[in-house]
Amino acid sequence: MAGDTHALWQEYRQSRDPALRDRLILTYAPLVKFVAGRLGASLPSHVDEQDLVSYGLLGLISAIERFDPDREIKFETYAISRVKGAIIDELRSLDWVPRSVRTRAREIERAIAELERQLMRAPTDEEIAAKVGISGDELEASLSEISRSSIAALDELWSPSAGGDQIALIDTIEDTNGPDPESSLEQTEMKEALGEAIARLPEREKLVVTLYYYEELTLREIGEVLGVTESRVSQLHTKAVLRLKARLSGASVREPAET
Repeated sequence: MAGDTHALWQEYRQSRDPALRDRLILTYAPLVKFVAGRLGASLPSHVDEQDLVSYGLLGLISAIERFDPDREIKFETYAISRVKGAIIDELRSLDWVPRSVRTRAREIERAIAELERQLMRAPTDEEIAAKVGISGDELEASLSEISRSSIAALDELWSPSAGGDQIALIDTIEDTNGPDPESSLEQTEMKEALGEAIARLPEREKLVVTLYYYEELTLREIGEVLGVTESRVSQLHTKAVLRLKARLSGASVREPAET
């Protein structure tokens, strides 16, 4: 099967025959469904997974047209980030996330960054709530609202350096070393920064991120592991992502080395 696929790639590369491209699309269509299902799990119920698949197919087609099979990278690895990017771009263009939710997410992220700079540690929920000017219950409600949007996922796009190409944070966890040495170096640096930031998360948040992104457990399964509700896991995940985004934005400083 692998040999057949390689031959198909070589034939398509030489001829650019639309019929061969369609065969490649059919071959890799399950990849789009996988990515759409993964993203859809963290989106509101009214977002139709079939719509996500349609958006992702555009990314798959683009990936097929641009992929060079002679490069030392698997097509699946190359395609996943482009499928995700196509889906996220379309969701953003629809602007379905209420402005108030985006604003509150930025407020919390900014508060976390400022508190970490002042306290040189991860702030508590109470400290975050006080900094934002809301109660603890309001913070929990805000986290629940934010968790139902794509802005609370590591699939959110991120520019690792000024003027650099945007990549998804989750792609720095996966093996996405591409053919461009400069891009590979940039992603390697981003992966190291993300790893350091994850290591400094509060223990329960770090566990949620590890189980969700590395072990690929669902939020419900993580809840069973931790003995808490799925909604509580969702809140922990949201806080973790906001902390990571605050740290990786450069607004936060490194903690002093332990002596």
